[in-house]
Amino acid sequence: MTTESTRKPRERYRAQVRDEVKQRAWEQIAANGVTALSLNAIAKEMGMTGPALYRYFAGRDELITALIRDAYRSLADTVRAAHEAGTTVVALAAVIREWALSDPQRYLLIYGTPVPGYHAPDDITAISDEILAVLLEVCRSPHDAPQSPFDVFLGMDRGWASTVAAPSPTVHRALSFWTRVQGVLSLELAGHFTPMGFDPGLLLAEEVADL
Repeated sequence: MTTESTRKPRERYRAQVRDEVKQRAWEQIAANGVTALSLNAIAKEMGMTGPALYRYFAGRDELITALIRDAYRSLADTVRAAHEAGTTVVALAAVIREWALSDPQRYLLIYGTPVPGYHAPDDITAISDEILAVLLEVCRSPHDAPQSPFDVFLGMDRGWASTVAAPSPTVHRALSFWTRVQGVLSLELAGHFTPMGFDPGLLLAEEVADL
């Protein structure tokens, strides 16, 4: 019979193995990209057989889901903490940039090229919606300009932003914030600004302040 005292050590061991698998997965992704991710290669590195490792992750997609879930959870918590601390919109962009630069592979996994053949489960979308909710909160304004044609469209079809009630100009502003942040970060992480010799953080601050 399995008792509480024997189950807890097993749970701790299982969590430790899963954490090591994820760490080695990140190393593989950094070296060769996510498409080269191999559970069998990870098992070999850990001195395990492939079937033994599959007791911890049923397959590649489950491992990728765990990595994506961790990445989104980390970013959502970072964004929420910054907002609750009273961070300005410009400073929030800097916080997101700092998060991305601290671990580029983590950023690229969730905002880079989609993984061929992979489809994230619904709980991943729920975590990403937490980030959207913060953006909608920080982008609210009591002095919204007249609605643009895109604002009108957003008012008609906005199923992807239905979790938080917000007027169309606010959603538009949040989208503009997000696209400017992601645009600068994607170019920066790809190294396109390096030969230009300027601080991309200054560019990002001005892009967001321009909103």
